[in-house]
Amino acid sequence: MAEHIEASNDVTVTLPRIVERIPTVVVDDAHVIYRVHKGAAGGTSPVAALKRIVSRTSAPNIREVHAVKGVSFTAYRGEAIGLIGSNGSGKSTLLRAIAGLLPVNRGAVYTQGQPSLLGVNAALLNDLPGERNVTLGCLAMGMQPADVARLAPEIIEFSGINERGDFASLPMRTYSSGMAARLRFSIAAAKKHDVLLIDEALATGDKGFRKRSEQRVRELREDAGTVFLVSHQLSSVRDTCERTIWLESGVLRMDGPTDEVLRAYEDFSNKK
Repeated sequence: MAEHIEASNDVTVTLPRIVERIPTVVVDDAHVIYRVHKGAAGGTSPVAALKRIVSRTSAPNIREVHAVKGVSFTAYRGEAIGLIGSNGSGKSTLLRAIAGLLPVNRGAVYTQGQPSLLGVNAALLNDLPGERNVTLGCLAMGMQPADVARLAPEIIEFSGINERGDFASLPMRTYSSGMAARLRFSIAAAKKHDVLLIDEALATGDKGFRKRSEQRVRELREDAGTVFLVSHQLSSVRDTCERTIWLESGVLRMDGPTDEVLRAYEDFSNKK
């Protein structure tokens, strides 16, 4: 789009239209460090514990993991951003920090509104049927009861859990992991989000569900939201995201157009 301005001497000057980019997530030199218990090895006696208190040393069976190391980037409204990297590279840890579920030890994370984290382990109640979980999940996201009643059949249809029987009326514990993950995504995607964080959910299900979920991500972007997608399925990232961030060993290796970043990541993976 461009704007036309009538200048003197009957000359028309065309100026480019400036599109405002609105930040939704700012990650500023973020470090996330957490402690891992290696097991009850030696040194757990009261005497050993007293010695550690006196000497101010930590227990030998606890080690620190520096999962995210000085990561900085800004995400903008309307973007879908892929997050890729090898196993243990810090992708899920970074998502949890953006969602406010993990504190940053140094640096800062700023977000617009409350980001919503959707992971394959998102909490649903196993003893309740899927249709009841749809209702509770939507209410927990702040939807009005009338909207929940209207959207619930669409959510169940979108998830595909009834394609091989009336699973919506059965307890969640009878579902496969893929069915449960599809239902979680369908519930979360029924609402507009300022920032939606998706951890591996699009990797579940058949080709038809992946196409539906990828289309839904595009719709969420068009509704002025920002979507982050963590996936080992590079095809999902390529089809869904125009920008990709590559983490390796907690360090931001590359941030740019998806095709360029995936090409560099695939070259790196092939050389390992």
